[in-house]
Amino acid sequence: MNFYMTFWSLLPPIIAIALALITKEVYTSLFVGILVGGLLYSGFSFEGTMVHVFSDGIVASVAKPSNVGILVFLVILGILVMLMNKAGGSAAFGRWASEHIKTRAGAQLATVALGVLIFIDDYFNCLTVGSVMRPVSDKSKISRAKLAYLIDATAAPICIIAPVSSWAAAVSSYVEDGNGLYLFIKAIPFNFYATLTIIMMVFLALTNLDFGPMAKHEYNAREKGDIFSGMKNAASAADEGSNPKGRVIDLVLPIVFLIVACVIGMIYSGGFFEGENFIDAFSNSDASVGLMFGSAATLVVTVVYYLCRRVLSFKEITGCIPEGFKSMVPAILILTFAWSLKTMTDSLGAAEYVEMVVKGSAGGFKTFLPAIIFLIACGLSFSTGTSWGTFGILIPITLGVFPLTDPLGVVCVSACMAGAVCGDHCSPISDTTIMASAGAQCDHVTHVATQLPYALTVAGVSFVAYLIAGLFPHAVLVLPLSILLMIGTLFVMRKVLKKES
Repeated sequence: MNFYMTFWSLLPPIIAIALALITKEVYTSLFVGILVGGLLYSGFSFEGTMVHVFSDGIVASVAKPSNVGILVFLVILGILVMLMNKAGGSAAFGRWASEHIKTRAGAQLATVALGVLIFIDDYFNCLTVGSVMRPVSDKSKISRAKLAYLIDATAAPICIIAPVSSWAAAVSSYVEDGNGLYLFIKAIPFNFYATLTIIMMVFLALTNLDFGPMAKHEYNAREKGDIFSGMKNAASAADEGSNPKGRVIDLVLPIVFLIVACVIGMIYSGGFFEGENFIDAFSNSDASVGLMFGSAATLVVTVVYYLCRRVLSFKEITGCIPEGFKSMVPAILILTFAWSLKTMTDSLGAAEYVEMVVKGSAGGFKTFLPAIIFLIACGLSFSTGTSWGTFGILIPITLGVFPLTDPLGVVCVSACMAGAVCGDHCSPISDTTIMASAGAQCDHVTHVATQLPYALTVAGVSFVAYLIAGLFPHAVLVLPLSILLMIGTLFVMRKVLKKES
C-alpha cells in the first residue's frame, strides 16, 4: 500500500501529539511517532523500518552539519552557565543591585530589564535572574510568587524574539535551505504573545496592578512584609553558596562577549567579511555556524579570564564541563527526536499532502489558520511542557502549507512559536516553569497558580491579534493595534478591580 502524500503521512505527528497529550511525556511520544513513520515508509518491513528510523532518521539528522553546530552550541552554553554561576558573578551583581534599587517598581523593572538582557537561553535566564534578584526583591517587599512570574515571563518569551539565542538556532533548524534565521527574524513582529508579555510586566510594575491569587501574595508582602504568604520555602537548586571572590564584571563580561561574538560569528557566516552589507549578512547567516563560533570563542576567553582573575581554579573549571553538558541533555534529546520526526514526515510527503488539502479548501478558512495554530500550539506545549517539541511537530507542517515568501505563512509560523511559548509559560511540567520557581525559591504550585491568570490574559489578547493578522498580515498595522488592545485591557481590569476593592 502506498502511503506517500495521503492522510496516512500525517499519522506520525498525530500519534506523537496524541501520546504527548495523554502521557505528558514528550521523549517517548516523539520516538513512537518516528517509529510509526518508519513502519509506513517501509511497508511494515522490519529491516526497512530499522534502516529508515535509525540510519535515515536519527543518525542522518544528528550528522547533518547545521544540526551538529546547534548541538555544539548548546553544550558550550551549558558549560558557560555553570562557569558563570560557579564564579559568583551573579551573587555579586545581586549585592550591587540591592544597594542601588530603592522602590518596588524599580526592583520589578530591574528584574524585567535583566531578564531581557539575558536573552541567550531560557535556562541561563532563569538561573541567573533568580539568584541575582532575590535579595533585591526581598528588600523591596516583593512576594516570591511575583518574582517567580517575572523570572518566568522574561525567559522563554524573550528568547523566542531574540535572533542570537539557542531558541533561534532550534527554530532555524526546522527550515530547509539555510533560510531558518531569515524566517525567524521576519516572524518576530508577529510574535504577539512575547511582545505583549513584556508590555504587561512593565504595566504591572508601574501601576502596582495585581489580580487573581497574586493580589493576595503582593498584599501580604507589601503590607505585612510576608514575602512567602505562608507557603513552604523549600531549599532549591538555585540556593547555592556563592563564590566570595566573585564580582559584577565576572557576570557582565562573559555575557557581553558572548553576544558580540555570536553576532560576529553570524555575520561571518553570512559573508560580511566577503563584501556583504551588515543587514544582508545577518539575514543570510547560518545560525548554527555563527552561534557555534561565537560560543566557542566566549568559552576560551571566559576560561582564560577566570584563571587570570583566580576566581576559579583549573580543577573547578574542568568540573563545570560535564555538569554543563548534562544540563543540556534534555534539550539535545528533544531536538534529535524532533528532527527525526520531521525526516519521517518528509519522506512520507506529509508537507505536500497538507499543502494540497489546504490549497483545495475554501480561501476564507486560511485567514483563521494563525489563530487556530496558536491554540493548537498552546494546548500541545501546555500538555507536554516543552516548546521545542511543539516547534518540531508544527513548524514543518506549517511550512508545507505556505512558502517562505507568503506573508500569511510567516504569521502562521510566528503563531506556532507564540503558542508554544504560551503553553510552556503556563505548564506546571515545563522545565522553565520549574526553574523559575527554583530561581525565586517559590513553591512551585503557588507559582503556577499565581502566574496562570496573567499568562491567560496575554494569551486572550494574542488570540484576537492573530484573528486580525489572518485578515491583514502586516506587522506595521497589527503589532501597534495588539499593544493598544493589551494596554486597554489592563486599564479596564484596573478600573474594575478598583471598584471591587
